[in-house]
Amino acid sequence: MELVLKIILVSSVLIQEVSAQETSVAMPDCPQKCGDVTIHYPFGIGRNCSLDWRIQISCNDNFTPPKPFLNYSNLEVVNISVLEGTIEVKNPVFKDCSNRGLAQRVVFVYKPFRFSSTRNLFIAMGCNNLAVIKNLEGSNLGGCMSFCDQKTLTIDKRDCFGVKCCQAIVPPYFWNFTTSLRTTDDDKNLDDICKYAFIVNKKWFENLTDIYSVQLMKEVPAVLDWNLNLTDECYTLRPTNVSRNMSVCGTYATCHNLKCSCLKGYQGNPYLPHGCRDTDECAPSHKKVCAQNCMNTPGGYRCSCKRGWELDTNARGCTEATNVKKARIILAIASCTILGVVLVLAATWWLCKVMKRRRVRIVKEMNFERNGGLLLRQQVSSIEGNVDTTKLFSSKELDMATDHYNKDRILGQGGQGTVYKGMLADGSIVAVKKSKIDDESKKEQFINEVVLLSKTNHRNIVKLHGCCLETDVPLLVYEFIPNGTLFEYIHDYNQDFPLTWDIRVRIAIEIAGALFYLHSASSLPIYHRDIKSSNILLDKKYKAKLADFGTSKSIAIDQTHLTTRVQGTFGYLDPEYFQSSQYTDKSDVYSFGVVLVELLTGQKPILAPRAHDEERSLATHFILAMKENRIFDILDPRFAKEGDKEEIKLFADIAYRCLNLNGRKRPTMKQVAAELESIDKSHTLLTAEQQYEEIEYPVSHLNGLWDLTSTSMSSGTSNSVKVDIEPLIPKY
Repeated sequence: MELVLKIILVSSVLIQEVSAQETSVAMPDCPQKCGDVTIHYPFGIGRNCSLDWRIQISCNDNFTPPKPFLNYSNLEVVNISVLEGTIEVKNPVFKDCSNRGLAQRVVFVYKPFRFSSTRNLFIAMGCNNLAVIKNLEGSNLGGCMSFCDQKTLTIDKRDCFGVKCCQAIVPPYFWNFTTSLRTTDDDKNLDDICKYAFIVNKKWFENLTDIYSVQLMKEVPAVLDWNLNLTDECYTLRPTNVSRNMSVCGTYATCHNLKCSCLKGYQGNPYLPHGCRDTDECAPSHKKVCAQNCMNTPGGYRCSCKRGWELDTNARGCTEATNVKKARIILAIASCTILGVVLVLAATWWLCKVMKRRRVRIVKEMNFERNGGLLLRQQVSSIEGNVDTTKLFSSKELDMATDHYNKDRILGQGGQGTVYKGMLADGSIVAVKKSKIDDESKKEQFINEVVLLSKTNHRNIVKLHGCCLETDVPLLVYEFIPNGTLFEYIHDYNQDFPLTWDIRVRIAIEIAGALFYLHSASSLPIYHRDIKSSNILLDKKYKAKLADFGTSKSIAIDQTHLTTRVQGTFGYLDPEYFQSSQYTDKSDVYSFGVVLVELLTGQKPILAPRAHDEERSLATHFILAMKENRIFDILDPRFAKEGDKEEIKLFADIAYRCLNLNGRKRPTMKQVAAELESIDKSHTLLTAEQQYEEIEYPVSHLNGLWDLTSTSMSSGTSNSVKVDIEPLIPKY
C-alpha cells in the first residue's frame, strides 16, 4: 500500500514538473514577471537568466508595482514579444519652451536593439518647429517641420500633417540618436508656444482621440527591434569554459533571419530548450483541417475518412468510394422511381378530390334549386328594398354547429321537421330547423317562412338568422329560445315558473302586440294562420315570442282575405274559415281567442271526452259558461284566487268577443292589444252581463261546426289540417 502511494506521489511530482516546464516563459529558477510585465526568455532578470548580458532586465522594486528596465539604456519595458522580435519601451518626450532656437537631447540604446522603422513614427509639435534626427556623428537622418499662425491655432485634434504637428518615418538601422528643435520664425507672438519631438509607437499614436495630450506626458511607448547578432547557423559563442559553439534555439526550433522560430506544427518560445510544443491541429479551437476524421501527430496531423469514403489527392478531403457511388446511383434511380409513383398517386388523389368537390358542388346546386332557392330569389327580388338581413349558411357550417346533427342536440320533432340546438363559429347559440319537404306545397311553405320572417322585426317574434338550401332538406336557423312553449306552462305545472295571473296577462299583451304588428304595422299585412299556445315560445327572460310562420301569408294592403285550402290545428281553427275557405285577419283573432281561453281555464283546445257531455271544443265550453254566467267555475284554479275578478271578467270578455262566429263582429288585433294593455287600469267598462246580451251566439250551431270539423279532419278530406310541431324549443 505504501509503495502504491509513493508511486502516485512521484508521478504527480513529475507531471507537475513537466507541466511547469511546458507553461514556463523563463529559464528554470528565474523570475517570470516584474510587476505586471511578463519577462520572456531570452530576456531575463538577474545573472544566468538571459541569453546575453546585453538583454538583461532589472526589476526596480521602488515602484508599486515594480517596473522592469533595460539594464544599459534605463528605458522602462512595457511588453516583450518573442515571436515578433520586438520589445516595447517608454521613450522620453523632448520639450523646449525657451524659444532660443536650439535644443538637443540624446537617446542611448545599445545593440542588439534598434528603433523599429515600420512600427514607429517621428512626431514634432509646436509652431514653426523644425525637428531633426541626427546620429551621434552629427549627420541628419530625418525630421519634419510644423508651422502655424494665429489663424491656424485651432485644428482637428487627430490631424498631424504639418499644421502645428508633423510626422516623419523613422530611419532604419539606428539605435543612438540626437534630436534638435529649432524655430524658423522670429514672430514674438508665438514665444509662449512650446515645441515637442518624440519617437512613438505608430499604432498607439494613431488611436489617440487627442494627439496633443502627448504634450502633457513625459514618456510615450516606442517599439525596439532586437537582434542577438547570431551567426547564420544561429550559433553563439558560450563562455570560455565551453569548448564549442552552442545553438541558441531550443528543441523543434529553427533559425531564420538571425531569429529563432518553432518548426511548423509547433508553437511556443523557440529560445527555451523545450519551449516549442506540438500544436494540436485537430482541436475544436483550431480551424478544421480535415473533411472528416482528424488525428493529431507530433508536428502535424493525419486525415482519414469514414467507411465508404477515401482520401482525395490533397489527403484532406474525402470522396465516395467507387462501390458506394454505384450504390448511390442505384439508390437515386430507385428514389426517383418511387418519387414518380408517389407523384402520380398524389396527382390521382388530387384529381379525385377535385372531381369529388365538383360533384359535391353540383349536388349542392341541385339541392339549392330543388329546395326552392330560385323561388326564394324570386320572392326576395319582388320585395321592395329587398331582404339583406337573412344569411345563407353553408352545409358545412351547420353540420359543425349541430355536431353532425347529433341526436342529443334535438330540441323537438314534428310533422314539419326536427329542431336541433347548435352553436355557430362565433359562439352564438341557435336553433336549426331541419324541415321535411316531401311535396311542392311544403317547399312553398318553407320559402314563405323565410321571406316573411326576413321582413319582420319585432321583439315578440322569433328572429330568423338565415337558412341553408344546399342540403338534401332545407334548414332554417333561428334564435335559440330556451324556455319552451306556453302550451307546456299552461298544461303542465312548472314549479320554477308558475303562471300567475299577472304573467298570463303580460304574455297575452305581448302576443297581441306581435299580431297587431303583423296585421297593421308591417310593410305588407301578414296572416299567421297557425296561432296556438305551442307556437308561443318563452325566452330566457320568459318574454313571449311568436314562432312557426310556415303557413303564414302576406297580402296586399287593399286585400281583405285569402282563399286557400283549409289548414290549421284542431281546436284553434276559425269555423267561418273552415266553411268558406276564406282566411281573414279575424281568423287569427279567433285563434288568439282560443289561446286567451287556454290562459283562463288551463284546459286544452280539444277536451277529453266525458260522460254525459258532448262538448269537445274548449271554445264551445267557454262560450256556454259565459252565457250561463259561470265563468269563475271554469277558471284555472292555479290563479283563480289571486286574480282580480273585474280584470278576469274583462279578460274573459275580450276572449268571448274574439270567438264570435261572425268574423266581422270580432275585434281587430289593434283593439285587442289596446284593451289588454289597459285591463289592469280600467274598471269602468260595461258589465259582462251587458256584453253577453249584445252577442247572439247560436251555441248549438257552434257545436255542430266543431263536430263537422272533427269529422272532416279525421276522415281525410281535402281540407287538411296541419299536424302540431314544437319548433325552436328544448324538450324537457
